[in-house]
Amino acid sequence: MRSNRAKVRAVSVAATLPMLAGALALGIPAAHAADHPLRDPLAGTRPVWATAKADKGATSDGARVSVRVYLAGKDAAGLAAYAKAVSDPDSASYGEYLTAKQAQARFGATKAQVAAVKSWLTAAGLKVTGVTRHYVFVTGDVAAAEKAFGTQLHNFAKGSKTYRAPASAASVPQGLADAVLTVTGLDNAPHMATHDDRLPPPDTVFRNAGPFSSYYGSKTASTLPSAYGKKIPYAVKGYTGKQLRAAYGAGKRTGKGVRVAITDAYASPTIAYDAGTYAKRNGDAAWKTGQLHQSLPATYTNTEDCGASGWYGEETLDVEAVHAVAPAADVTYVGAASCMDGDLLDALGKVVDNHLADIVSNSWGEVEAAQTPDLAAAYDQVFQLGAVEGIGFYFSSGDDGDEVASSGTKQVDSPADSAWVTAVGGTSLAVGKNDTYLWETGWGTDKAVLSADGKSWTDFPGAFASGAGGGTSRTVAEPDYQQGVVPDALAKANSANGNRVVPDIAAIADPNTGFLVGQTQSSPDGKKQAYSEYRIGGTSLAAPTIAALQALAQEARGKAIGFANPAIYAKYGSKVYHDVTDDPTGKGLAVARVDFHNGYDATDGLDTSVRSLGKDSSLSAVKGYDDVTGVGTPANGYVESYRPR
Repeated sequence: MRSNRAKVRAVSVAATLPMLAGALALGIPAAHAADHPLRDPLAGTRPVWATAKADKGATSDGARVSVRVYLAGKDAAGLAAYAKAVSDPDSASYGEYLTAKQAQARFGATKAQVAAVKSWLTAAGLKVTGVTRHYVFVTGDVAAAEKAFGTQLHNFAKGSKTYRAPASAASVPQGLADAVLTVTGLDNAPHMATHDDRLPPPDTVFRNAGPFSSYYGSKTASTLPSAYGKKIPYAVKGYTGKQLRAAYGAGKRTGKGVRVAITDAYASPTIAYDAGTYAKRNGDAAWKTGQLHQSLPATYTNTEDCGASGWYGEETLDVEAVHAVAPAADVTYVGAASCMDGDLLDALGKVVDNHLADIVSNSWGEVEAAQTPDLAAAYDQVFQLGAVEGIGFYFSSGDDGDEVASSGTKQVDSPADSAWVTAVGGTSLAVGKNDTYLWETGWGTDKAVLSADGKSWTDFPGAFASGAGGGTSRTVAEPDYQQGVVPDALAKANSANGNRVVPDIAAIADPNTGFLVGQTQSSPDGKKQAYSEYRIGGTSLAAPTIAALQALAQEARGKAIGFANPAIYAKYGSKVYHDVTDDPTGKGLAVARVDFHNGYDATDGLDTSVRSLGKDSSLSAVKGYDDVTGVGTPANGYVESYRPR
């Protein structure tokens, strides 16, 4: 995979997920609910691109729709309150988790709710084709859907294409308002493939050219121009687990007895071989029989739109990074059928429904502007239900800094913006001789290329290339655990009432000080496949690194940590964190990097560049909490700080 962080495609297609609760008052006969004059809107069901200007007219009444109606369950306030209480170290209920079965019984949908929803939908003329404990799946024509959901479906121009969407927010009869969380599928952009795709072969091999440093500063680029008044080192070949464990204070902890899950899209066909080979070649403990599991869907979709083979590298990175840092942890990979929101929610729901792990690493996301209120509610459902079971979710914060360069708008990423997940930012990490921690900067890279005559760096320090995502949400309120820690200048940047700020914590992410991975890849002509190793980074590396460190911390605690943010912020300002700043040496920092022009060999020449560190768009890593590294990175003592006193 060439990109450092997989992107999820936001769509209004639903998936299996745990339920947010709500109370249903069955004040009228369920079969008559569709005809009740009072209705409640479902927020976020009319997409922002469905404007009057883009309206191309009504969709044909006979056109077919497939819709999922999510069930809200019961006691929504109780679910949120319980999730908060069991996650708060100062609460008497801290750590009093429920089993998956207990959570479902206490907060799931009742038989009466399901029956009432089915009756309403069938009375409108829709056909119920599937029912789970999470949603009711129905099909029918546009006329029936319009009757059921109290809206008109129109065709709207979106870019160069036209899609169907509600002309106004969908709604439900008032008697069912507390039974229905949301509906997806009324909006059909982008089109979801309905055929069963086969997974493609791995991408063309990628290799780093070198020269390399084996640890930070071990090899100086003496023949290249200086930067910041001095000769600079070559980028590392890629840190190993031994170096990362030393840098972040793993000690003798291995994650024994702890279960970690990883969610991505699709599945690498060679993951078992690659993970085993990598561990053997790089000094990690050998995988034990039954230590690595996969939970995969029966079929895959949207393999071309999502770039399925690119996700193989994401899975490989996540699995190998978790094992490198927490070599005894049990690892379950849960692959989604595609990179669409609905399928990724399905994967997350599978983890929670079956309590497959206590710690879940997720290296994917999309800009907050692409997230709609209905999808945000669906994600928060699974996160809250996970919290009451003692499951913590860790999401990479993004690889495009403040997102201005990539989207034109300063914004954070989602689902990292959820108040119910741990958002993981990124750093550039310097590990010295004998695995000594030297320093970290916030991950942000300016890139300048070598001049034609080889005597200078063109337009040094160059343009912004990549950096850790972060900043202030526009849609999520400031959570309690951030109050008193996050500066008002950040928390109130978009609202006087305060908003969620990303990230919460950080770890190594800069691909120029990155991690070595091993993966089976295709030859340039596509005729052969072979295992090879290369350096990689991104907050896709930071998330599994933190997840693995949390596995060590859970081993120390002897019990699940669950949703970790209250505990993470409770330790703010202590010595268990490295307080990361952008220029820890005060002299400017950069590394030299040499790449194959074609990505795999010297046939087409080499590209030489200088990568300045600590240059993250408009974001800055400063003393104290910041929007690049959060509270900082784990230091010696962090893992053991979870041990009962």
